[in-house]
Amino acid sequence: MTYAERVLPGILAMVKGNAQRARPTKGSGQMLKKSLTVMFALALATAMYAEGPSPELNNGRTHQMPTNANANVDFHAAGVGGSGNLVDHGGEVLTNAKVVYIFWGWASNTTDPYVAEIRSFRDDPNAMMAHIGMLAQYRSTGSTSLKGTQPDVFDAVPPSQAKVTDAMVQAKAAASCAALSGGCKTDTIYEVFIPAGYYSDDGTGAQSCGGTNLQYCAYHGNGDGANLSASIKYSIQPYPSCSGCHGLAGWTAYNDEEHFIVHETREAMTDARLNAWWDRAGYEADDKCAWGTNLKFLFSETVSGHTYAYQQEYSNSARNCVK
Repeated sequence: MTYAERVLPGILAMVKGNAQRARPTKGSGQMLKKSLTVMFALALATAMYAEGPSPELNNGRTHQMPTNANANVDFHAAGVGGSGNLVDHGGEVLTNAKVVYIFWGWASNTTDPYVAEIRSFRDDPNAMMAHIGMLAQYRSTGSTSLKGTQPDVFDAVPPSQAKVTDAMVQAKAAASCAALSGGCKTDTIYEVFIPAGYYSDDGTGAQSCGGTNLQYCAYHGNGDGANLSASIKYSIQPYPSCSGCHGLAGWTAYNDEEHFIVHETREAMTDARLNAWWDRAGYEADDKCAWGTNLKFLFSETVSGHTYAYQQEYSNSARNCVK
């Protein structure tokens, strides 16, 4: 039950009120939900899509009438925007969220700096944790520590094919968390990482870096009830190997990934099953501040010798994007 958030190039918009949201690849445009304007948005996004950075492609779940087979996919487009403050629709939020990484294609003894840096990004209390405090205004959403008692999962055997479907991701998350002490936990986001040379396909033909139809960089959702329990939250974090998913100049692959991790993790907390917080136009909190003109919503911070990458988050109280 989740597809996760898709990000369409340019201003591809999918208005949440009517269907799914897609997070565009970098460029211009805004995160909207699929609505009566979908055809126009798709045409415009296609016209604008080029070689440069793409808005955050991310798939999520749907809210109302899905336009594909998945009734729980949430799509978002890039850029500041939306309509007014976030509205509480009463659904599930995570008040003490935990994050487990599933490294599909990495051995447990890996020395890959990509793995080391994104784990540090989650675990360092002065990294991602330092930028979730604004979430408390959304019905006490938050976390005391994103690193819980369950260990990360390493599977040296990569996916069986280059195209990693959403069903494969959900099945991987289900098998991985079931094998952990305590099993699959409803307060935990199981984030699946796939290495360079593999790409995500959301089931509609939209794909991540490495595919032939780049439409998103990452997405979050909850189980579809068949491959993964509907109460379990997950995300797919493809390797950001293309210019369409590259952020600021000088950012490394792991910096680009951190950008998507913070976006998807916070949205999985405030809108865990796509029935909680979004604005009148369908934008979730991070969607309202995604990418933006000249990448103005992206920033870096150096902590204990590590340079971490972020995007801003929308605050109802400030009525603006904040760090």
